[in-house]
Amino acid sequence: MSSLNDYERIAAGKVRDIYAVDDDTLLMVVSDRISAFDYILDTPIPDKGAVLTAMSEFFFHALDVPNHVAAPLDDPRIPAEVRGRAMLVNKLDMVPFECVARGYLTGSALKEYQETGAVCGIELPPGLTEASRLPEPIFTPATKAEIGDHDENVTFDYVVNALGQEAAEELRDATLGIYTAAARIAEDAGVILADTKFEFGRDAEGRLVLADEVLTPDSSRYWPAEGYSEGQVQPSFDKQYVRDWLKANTTDWEDLPTLPEDVIAATRARYIEAFEKISGTSFADYLARVAAPGA
Repeated sequence: MSSLNDYERIAAGKVRDIYAVDDDTLLMVVSDRISAFDYILDTPIPDKGAVLTAMSEFFFHALDVPNHVAAPLDDPRIPAEVRGRAMLVNKLDMVPFECVARGYLTGSALKEYQETGAVCGIELPPGLTEASRLPEPIFTPATKAEIGDHDENVTFDYVVNALGQEAAEELRDATLGIYTAAARIAEDAGVILADTKFEFGRDAEGRLVLADEVLTPDSSRYWPAEGYSEGQVQPSFDKQYVRDWLKANTTDWEDLPTLPEDVIAATRARYIEAFEKISGTSFADYLARVAAPGA
């Protein structure tokens, strides 16, 4: 089996590290690091990297769209020290936008709506409030920020100016189509997919390919369908628990506090619950399946 030392690390992000395997293949390793408000916290969340990888694998298989997965998660080229939280993927020419789909109004979108009546230039009906379901899902792209900077929401016209009309429409249609399909899967499991962000790249033939992580608790806002009520903040299966604790306990954002054990444990439990509820698979079974290299 390969060792991580066999590969050159070519990129490091807030949560993911990327290694070159060969001319066409990358090893995407997901850490247990957690970020909030574009800051990386010193406190890891145990098993978080494995949960994100498991969730991505589930949706890459469940969705009928081209994706960047190059091999199964038990491929022997994946080193033992990162097995379960690493994925072999095909190299792509990445699109320079975060492609966000929103089916419900919350977070930064709610704030923008309250100020302007629109989100990313899209006019919305009056009278919407926290957790309102939108008349139809909307595409709200954002620029990709460097570590420590904030992503900037932009209009569809901004994407058109950057990429051209045809490419922008393809991104918008793919984002909304994938969101709609994933929302149905989540709904069948008793979960609301409020919003999510995708990343896309293009392969050597110019085909648009779904990449990076997909529909994880890091990139998506999941709410329990049971108890959903418009007009109030919903409980969530994501890192909102960490965000809320930080907002209540942080005065100096350049010196973030260490997360207490109860917050760490609760966040880990919410991530695992999201995976198990939506995929119908136990997290322990997932770990056992990918623990040993395949034939």
